[in-house]
Amino acid sequence: MLQISYMDVLSFSLDILKSVIAGALLIGIAYLVFKSKIEDWQRIQILNYNKALNKDLLPLKLQAYERMTLFIERINPSNMLLRIHAPGMSARQMQLQALEEVRAEYQHNLAQQLYIGDAWKIISRVKEDTITLINRAAESLPEGASAVDLSRVVFRQLEAIEENPYQLALMVIKSELQEL
Repeated sequence: MLQISYMDVLSFSLDILKSVIAGALLIGIAYLVFKSKIEDWQRIQILNYNKALNKDLLPLKLQAYERMTLFIERINPSNMLLRIHAPGMSARQMQLQALEEVRAEYQHNLAQQLYIGDAWKIISRVKEDTITLINRAAESLPEGASAVDLSRVVFRQLEAIEENPYQLALMVIKSELQEL
């Protein structure tokens, strides 16, 4: 019969424990060695992804800033009222045409907010302020006023503003553009 002594079991158990500890140490050392290599590889992959993403997104961002610059210029009453004016036009017709122009331009460029940072808030505010400016000017005119009368009132109100909101919006756009 096979007899197993206490010493044999203890010796066998110690041998197994030594092997488990050695294996655990080996796995721990391998983890520490490869952890930094894997983290470096991940960082490189992320950088390569971001570089490829920027390569594709940069032209879209530039186009968005260009379009929003054009939007600000197009809704600036100094440009817009001269562009939409027609001989014999009433102030009410000019007001409606100007409001339609601002809203249409904004709707046309709405998707650009995906590519523009904080400047989008400024752009939206300038749009709203433009609508308010035109409406207030129109409300101050008597019935039957001409488009020229509306233009004069709008231009006077613009001159009364300490800092031109259209120039400020363009400065914000240019500032964000330089950060790209």
